[in-house]
Formats: sequence, C-alpha cells, structure tokens
Amino acid sequence: MQTAAVIGTGMMGPGIALTMAIGGLRATIVSRKAESAEAGLGKARKQAQTLREYDLLPADETDRVLARLSASANLEQAAAPADIVIESAPENMEFKKDLFARLDALTRPEAVLASNTSGLSITEIASRCRFPQRVLTTHFWNPPYIMPLVEIVLGQRSDRSIAEAVRALLAHCGKKPVMVKKDTPGQLGNRLQMALVREAIHIVEEGIADPEDVDLATMTGFGLRLPVYGVFEHQDIVGLDLGMSVLDYVSQDLCNHRGTPRLTKEMMERGEFGVKSGKGFYDWSAKDAEAVKARRDRFVLSFLRSQRSDLPVER
Repeated sequence: MQTAAVIGTGMMGPGIALTMAIGGLRATIVSRKAESAEAGLGKARKQAQTLREYDLLPADETDRVLARLSASANLEQAAAPADIVIESAPENMEFKKDLFARLDALTRPEAVLASNTSGLSITEIASRCRFPQRVLTTHFWNPPYIMPLVEIVLGQRSDRSIAEAVRALLAHCGKKPVMVKKDTPGQLGNRLQMALVREAIHIVEEGIADPEDVDLATMTGFGLRLPVYGVFEHQDIVGLDLGMSVLDYVSQDLCNHRGTPRLTKEMMERGEFGVKSGKGFYDWSAKDAEAVKARRDRFVLSFLRSQRSDLPVER
C-alpha cells in the first residue's frame, strides 16, 4: 500500500494520517471544507513535532514524513486512487452506511475501506457495499499518533487475508494491531475497559471508596504494570488455582448490573456530565482537564521512548 485517504479532522483523523505517513504512505486528510482539511493537516504536523521532541520520530525523517501529508476537500479526488481509505467521522450508523456505499463506488475494488468506529457494527456499515469483503474496522485509540493499539475488527463478510495485510501495514507504521475475530459490541479494548468502569462506579455506589481513591488505586496499582504485564500472563504466573480461588470468592460481590449504573443516572439527571458541565465524579472548576490530558500524553510518550532500543541509555 502506497497511498491513504483519511476522512475526518477531529480528534482522530490527523493522527491516523500521520501514522500512515510514518509508515511511508502518501496520506491525504479529507474534510468537506478546505479550511477544516488544512486545520487537520496543521494538527498532524504539530503531532509530528511532538514525536520528534521525544525521539520517537528521527529528525532526519521528520521532513520526509511531513512531505507525505496533504489535505483535500474533494473526497472523490482523494479516495479514488487510494490503496486504503480510513473513515473517522461521527458515530452515526446511517451516515457511515451512506459514506461507505459511496466509497465502494468511488474506489478501486482492491482498495481497503476501513472505519475507525469504536463500537458500531462494521458488518452493518458495509451492508450497502458491493465488495464488503474489503471492509473492516481499524479502531485507533486516542490520541492515535501515540497510542500503540489498533483493533482490526472483522465483519461477517470481511476477508481474513485482507485483514492480515492491514495488520502488517499497521505494524510497519509502528502500531500494535490486534485481530478481533467477531463483530461484537465494544470490540476488544472497550469491553475490558467498560467492565472496569462498571465495577469502579459500583465501588463508589456502595460507599467502598471515593472516586479519587479508585483512580489512585488504578493508576498506582495493577494499572501501572499493565503496559508490560498482561492479564493472562499474570494469571499463569500466580497460578490458575490461586487466581480462580480469588475469583470464586470476589465474584460473588462484583457488579453484574446491565445498563447505566444508578449513580451515573442520578448524576446526569442533576446535569452533571463531567468536564462539559463542570462537574461529574470530580469538580472540574477546581481541576484542569487539559492538564490531565497533557499528563496522560507525557506519560505515554515517555513510556514509548523508554521502549526504544536504539536510543542511548540515560545515566
């Protein structure tokens, strides 16, 4: 694959396009308006400079990567010659179905059509396509220019060999792609994350701990080792007999409620939606959301830099 078109200029599109350019593809950021497309290009360029500052993009390579990026407000012109088109538009099923039917007609039959959807069914998204076998999900995690994980989700008619080719492409771009073999709600990462969210809210509902302490336990306990120590690795190392005896005991008290937790419903009824309203589990009039996101990004960037084997060891 040599050319990519990335649709969308919000939180995800520019970073996805930058990822493609790092992998050597000529990547065009597409929006309905020229000024939005140019703004998206500006975001991607800024992100490239951040990677350079953390030694995650070599200085001598940065200019070549930036030269492979472009912007366009002409979907047909950008998509028609592309080897892969990645959509990162609003999470609206009818919009995506219409868009993919249009892309199916615009592009060459061998081009890959991918959605960055975080939860919508790729099978349904592809339902109006003549060639649904080349349609799949590539779910990048936010922010996509630094988060390694990309979930490749197979639809009911997706071709596994095409998915494997996309997996190889993403690995070449520096990502850690995983294959999700069934098109199910929540894909893979979000199913795990939502299980944690549900139990965390339950702990607060039950008065076991406050949100601040739940977050602190997550960040400084098991969460701190997760980047290098997986769930199943831990189970095997401690022993399945011990792990299952703990699970048998603890599972009796874990939350198994389906749907939105009572506490969250009550908060939303009071108009507490989090950062957007100024109050959620935290009082955001006294807490800076941008500072929290910056802290997150610095940690991820520093961790990724620490994994680079070609950098000198700091003493």
